[in-house]
This record gives sequence, structure tokens and C-alpha cells, in this order.
Amino acid sequence: MELGSILHFLENKSILITGATGFLAKILLEKILRVQPNVKKLYLLLRAADTESATHRLHNEIIGKDLFKLLKEKMGANFNSFLLEKLTLVPGDISREGLGLEDYILRGEIYNQTDVIINLAATTNFDERYDISLSLNTFGVKYTIDFAKKCTKLKVLVHVSTAYVCGEGEGLILEKPYDVIDSLNGVLGLDIAVEEKVVLEKLGELQKQGATENEIKMVMKDLGITRAKKYGWPNTYVFTKAMGEMVVEKLRGNLSVVILRPSIVTSTFKEPFPGWVEGIRTIDSLAVAYGKGKLACFLGDPKALIDVIPADMVVNAMLVAMVTHANYPSNTIYHLTSSVRKPIRLGALQDYGYLYFTAKPWINKDGKPVKVGKCVVLENMDSFHRYMFIRYILLLKGLDLVNTAFCQYFKGTYLDLNRKIQIVMRLVDLYKPYLFFTGAFDDMNTEKLRISARQGGVETDLFYFDPKVINWDDYFLNTHLPGAVKYIFK
Repeated sequence: MELGSILHFLENKSILITGATGFLAKILLEKILRVQPNVKKLYLLLRAADTESATHRLHNEIIGKDLFKLLKEKMGANFNSFLLEKLTLVPGDISREGLGLEDYILRGEIYNQTDVIINLAATTNFDERYDISLSLNTFGVKYTIDFAKKCTKLKVLVHVSTAYVCGEGEGLILEKPYDVIDSLNGVLGLDIAVEEKVVLEKLGELQKQGATENEIKMVMKDLGITRAKKYGWPNTYVFTKAMGEMVVEKLRGNLSVVILRPSIVTSTFKEPFPGWVEGIRTIDSLAVAYGKGKLACFLGDPKALIDVIPADMVVNAMLVAMVTHANYPSNTIYHLTSSVRKPIRLGALQDYGYLYFTAKPWINKDGKPVKVGKCVVLENMDSFHRYMFIRYILLLKGLDLVNTAFCQYFKGTYLDLNRKIQIVMRLVDLYKPYLFFTGAFDDMNTEKLRISARQGGVETDLFYFDPKVINWDDYFLNTHLPGAVKYIFK
């Protein structure tokens, strides 16, 4: 495929981006505006009641971030007028029909002008309420496709999923689609309409019982986990994202749709500058806890592959795939992953944490450096349960003097202790599949895309996405961990 220039494709194009306040969406927005200021229009779908609320979100949650400092320097005094010209805010809600867009004049403009839709709207919380996760990650896809079919100039719809729709995969995990009736464990009866009915019936039942908001929240969380595990997925997030892909396969019709499946997305590798990250992402929850001296043990198989990919590489692949499938429509899935081309082991992350925080300890609120040591490594769930039982008994007797961080977390009454133990066990249950993951993600389609980019006139210096160039030691010690400390440690 002769793809041609990405910059040329972006020129004078109108693009609708859903989930515009998300981590990847912000990096995508910054990239487009910085490298191709002649883009015609970027429509940003923001969950907001009106334009005023959407504008507030734009300034506070998007352009106010350090991520945009290079663009601000480049545009200088013209920055605000440039944004005013290029950005159109779209107050709406992806979980509603028509994307919740009430302004019929703006809706008509988007229908007539949009060349590309990039769907990044999602909740990535593993333990989200089932009703919320289903409405965003599954039915949000349906409403996006319905909307896309009304866009008269649309060339391609890019849908961002996750590599972990495979569940607790083993061996080589292929870039293949899910059928609308597929479950991971062979259990029959998976039906998205039935899942919606289950949610609505449970909510109605809880309301009749006069359940509190907190009670409803917990029941909805448990319901999501129960329904996911029934069909072979480990948590609500990946289950609802998998169903979102099923919606794509069922409803795409003649649309050119490309599905991207990134693995664990980490801080930027190079652009707009190294190390920008936002929010406590999957592996960063461990880094934060460890750097602050609150991680008592490390659960997981040190030899297991941990698949991570820098955020700017995901965005670059997104843009190259977008151009590819605008010019050559097809049904293709891309794994944006590293476990085949540049594998890294879970144990290496522990080593990086120890090396970094020993050399550059976190300074606590008292102005004192936090000393870190080697964690107790628990390589299976039996070891974890024994560890927790022993600590539990020692705490009840007031004898756990070995691990002060553990004591600080679990201090309190007997009821507090039991409640906090339950929280830890729930978190472990949610993250366990990724701490003992035995699969590797095939990326043959993605490699073909890289080859096409190199041979087809793509500006590969600007739109790089090959993890093979990463030196993991250098990236984690000199880019990612410093970035995490700067942007997400509180």
C-alpha cells in the first residue's frame, strides 16, 4: 500500500474525537495541532450540559496541561486564536443516542463536514459500576457507529479498544475479531441486549428496596464482575470493551472501521517531550505505592511478560492506521504491544523501582526522604494468602513491627482491619490476571502497517511506533519513573 504523507492527509480535514479529555485523546489532539496546523477542524466531544461547561473542561482538563507547552511556545501570542479557529466543542454524551448532541445546527455541520471519527471515549476502571461501564464501553460504540453512518463524507472510523479483551490469554494472542456470540470460556448465551436487561432489572429492584446510592454502587460493581466471569473475562472493563468490539463487527456495515488494541499504555517516549503521563495507570499504582514506602510485597510471577507501550507510539499508530484505512478500507485489527518485538519481564519493573527510588527517594510531607527496600516477592496466590494471614494475625496481636508501611495501612479497629483486608483482596483479584499473564500479543498486522509506512512515503520520523527501538532500562529509569514522579505523585 502506498500510504503517502500523513501530514498531507491531515491538511484541511475535519475530525471528530470522542472522549476528548482522556489521556490518549489529549496526546492525539496536541500531536495533530503541532505537526499539522492546517487541519481544518477538530470536533471535540465532551461530556457536558452546554458549551459553557464544555469550555470549562477544555481549559481545565485539556489545554491547561503541561502537555501543550511546546504548542504554546510554537504559536506564541496566536495560541488562543489558533485554538478558537481549529477546535469546535461538542457538548454531549457518548452513552446516549445521537451522542447526546442537542444542537441540531452543530449536529448537521458535523454530519456534513467530518472526514474521520476517532472513538477514544471509555471508562478504563477495572472495577467500574456495570451500568456505567456497559453504557460507555459497549453502547457508546453502538451510538458512535450510528452517528458515523450519518456522516456523508466519512472516510474511516478508528475505534480504540484494549489488547486485554483476550482475558487471561495464553500463548500467542492473535489480531482477530470477536463474533457477536463469542465467549472466552465456551459458555453460551452471551447477548448484549440481555446484559442491558440484567442491569435495568437489578437497578429497578434496588430502587424498589430503597437502596442507598452507595449500596447501588457496590451491587453494580459486583454485578459487573459476576457477569464478566460468567463468560470468561476477569473484570468489567475488558468484558465491556470486548462487547464493544462485538458491536463494531455486528453494526459496521459498509463503514471502513479499524480497531486498535493497545496494551498497558505508559508515558510518552519522545513527543511532545519524554515522560508526560496523567493519572495513576495500571503499573503506576505500584510505582506510587512503592516510592512512597507503602508497598509491603510484590505479587506476581517475575518471569511473566508485562506488555507496555508508550502513549505517543499508540497515537502515531492511530494516525497511520487512520490514513491507511481511509485510503484502503478493510476490516483490520492492530495490536499496539511490545511482548513479541521488545519483551520485558515483570521482575524488571521491580528492579527499576528499587534502582530509581534508592537513587532519588521520594520526599514526604515532612521533608524527609522515604527509604525503600527490596519487596517481598510472592510468586503465586498461595504465597500471597499465607503472607496476608500471617500479617493479619500479627496485627491483631499488635506484633507486626517488621513492616511499618503495612501497619500504617491496616491500623484501626478490628472492623477497619477486616474492611481493609477485603479491599486489598478485591484489588488483588482484579489485577491478578495481569500479574501472572502468560500470553504474548502477535502484532503481524501492525508490523505490516510499519512496513507500509516505511515504504509508502509516511514521515516515519514523526509517526514512529516500533517498540523495538526502546531501551527499557533507559526508558524506565530516565523517562517513565521521573515522569510519574513529576506528574502523578501527590
